[in-house]
Amino acid sequence: VQLQASGGGLVQAGESLRLSCTASYRFYSSAVMAWFRQAPGKDREFVALTRWSRTSTDYADSVKGRFTISRDSAKNMVYLQMNSLKPDDTAVYYCARGSQWSRQIGAYNSWGQGTLVTVSS
Repeated sequence: VQLQASGGGLVQAGESLRLSCTASYRFYSSAVMAWFRQAPGKDREFVALTRWSRTSTDYADSVKGRFTISRDSAKNMVYLQMNSLKPDDTAVYYCARGSQWSRQIGAYNSWGQGTLVTVSS
């Protein structure tokens, strides 16, 4: 099981980026897809999640209103649109797949390799 995240880069504060995540297999309908991030020297933290078969979403308070998680079933992709980026958003972003609606890292059993987002002030 392999997830692949991409789309990271260096941007200035206030700019936008879109991260993408795909898999080497088709996502099953009950899958829960999430984004987490890990800043230098900090623990990995929840960012956003969505259910593959529905439009329900959940966001960390720190990104609510700025980030949007979405999925494209035809392309087998999950996205994280990040707007109004702040230096505090600098982190390695990971996509993950699980089967429970959860913000907990332990609920996810498949992880991508991470993509680095750096936001300069």
